[in-house]
Amino acid sequence: MPNSTAAPGTPTGPGTVLQVSPLLPDLEKALAERYRTVRLHELPDPDTDLREYADDVVAAVTSARYGVGNSLMDALPRLGAIIHFGVGYETTDVAHARARGVDVSNTPDVLTDCVADLAVGALIDVMRGLSAGDRYVRGGRWGSAPFPLASRVSGKRIGILGLGRIGRAVARRFEGFGANIAYCSRVPVADVPYRHLPTARELAAECDALVVTVAGGAATRGLVSAEVLEALGPQGYLVNVARGSVVDEPALVAAVQEERIAGAALDVFADEPNVPRELRDSDRVVLLPHIASATHETRRAMGDLVLDNLQRFMTEGTLLTPVP
Repeated sequence: MPNSTAAPGTPTGPGTVLQVSPLLPDLEKALAERYRTVRLHELPDPDTDLREYADDVVAAVTSARYGVGNSLMDALPRLGAIIHFGVGYETTDVAHARARGVDVSNTPDVLTDCVADLAVGALIDVMRGLSAGDRYVRGGRWGSAPFPLASRVSGKRIGILGLGRIGRAVARRFEGFGANIAYCSRVPVADVPYRHLPTARELAAECDALVVTVAGGAATRGLVSAEVLEALGPQGYLVNVARGSVVDEPALVAAVQEERIAGAALDVFADEPNVPRELRDSDRVVLLPHIASATHETRRAMGDLVLDNLQRFMTEGTLLTPVP
């Protein structure tokens, strides 16, 4: 076994890779073939059984959903890198990792287009009533009553909450719809033609649809509050392809029930896979099972980037896509 006193970030010898959570089958296969890998989630008693491998673990591969908790981090004295499958990393305490000399990576860029595509599709769906219309036809109601009129998407005022990679990709797509685009971020973004508004409430008050693409985590928890939803108003739509934590879900449920917003399209929820019954029962809400990046092409690219990050770390002690 390699020297267990080696400093984090500088693996001596191959070391062991800890797979924290289930991953794509092809990615799991590649990890097992290329590295000495321990699958934490498959150990009969993870807390106890991990002790056998803990001193030799130099890198952890995890998903955005699971991350690496502080107690697990602290149990791995040679840990040098935490590599996330996914763009999100709020489930890992990055400050704690850095204090221990542990580098953290994610998989940006490769999922940007698919998430942006889904955000646009979700807004079209909820504004035009596509899913509701599908249920209407399947339910045999077409001959009994006319389907309600919907709202057009072209030419609308679109607010982007969080103008990062994904937010900018969403905005570019809506340019093709002749949309009037504004955004809210902590600071104005250089070299974009869109209007910057300083708060989420001000953005919501000036748009027909609010698209949430901001990062998750403590800093954005509940950012789409009851006040923001009130500002969006009874003609406004909400799309969330970010994290469920960004939206005050009880406030959203109340706004939908009381028709204080026109509708919502949601790919993420506060307590996945549990979705409030009030949202499930509403025809004005489009519900998706967290599938924004769920295409064969994107998931394959995400897996490749995980492997590339791991290879770089195991050979050079650095990462290709460290988190900012």
